[in-house]
Amino acid sequence: MSNLPQQRSWSAALAHRLDGPVIAIVMGVSGSGKTTVAALLAAALGCQFQEGDDLHPAANVEKMHGGIPLTDADRLPWLQKIAEEIDGWRARGESGVLTCSALKRSYRDIVIGDRKDVSLVYLKGSYDLIHRRMATRHGHFMPVALLDSQFEALEEPAPDEQAIVVNIGHRPAEVAAEIVRQLEERQNAAAGDIKGKR
Repeated sequence: MSNLPQQRSWSAALAHRLDGPVIAIVMGVSGSGKTTVAALLAAALGCQFQEGDDLHPAANVEKMHGGIPLTDADRLPWLQKIAEEIDGWRARGESGVLTCSALKRSYRDIVIGDRKDVSLVYLKGSYDLIHRRMATRHGHFMPVALLDSQFEALEEPAPDEQAIVVNIGHRPAEVAAEIVRQLEERQNAAAGDIKGKR
């Protein structure tokens, strides 16, 4: 079956109205579609895409392969590496989209913290939907057995984090298009606030 119709439906969303650098962190449990959605979002914005999992130390990947949940101590150097990547983009005035499970508030405080120019995007989905998706994946280092630990660790973004929350029950292209729409809304609102203060 050809996926050309899906490509055509996505192409219309490429015409966004975002000005200036945009940095988005796409978060969610494993199986929520972070990589697929983030790659589509980066393509729509015409910017770089970084798979956060690629920044894991080899020891972490080995533990996950073995079905062993990572501890906060395991994650700390990984989260610091992600923060360095983001700060590099910010320093160079570049746009970028990065995936990171970022399940706990304490993790998000490291990778985003007080970086007001970084948007948090939360891909929200039910346990049953994500479990079904993971059961059909092949060649991914996160076993289905670790999904329980992911949901146990998950602390959904609090209101003060001002996350863009998108339901993953739709097609990835539609999810990415909704993220672009909300990013545009935010930028327009921010521009209005600046004009109002002049």
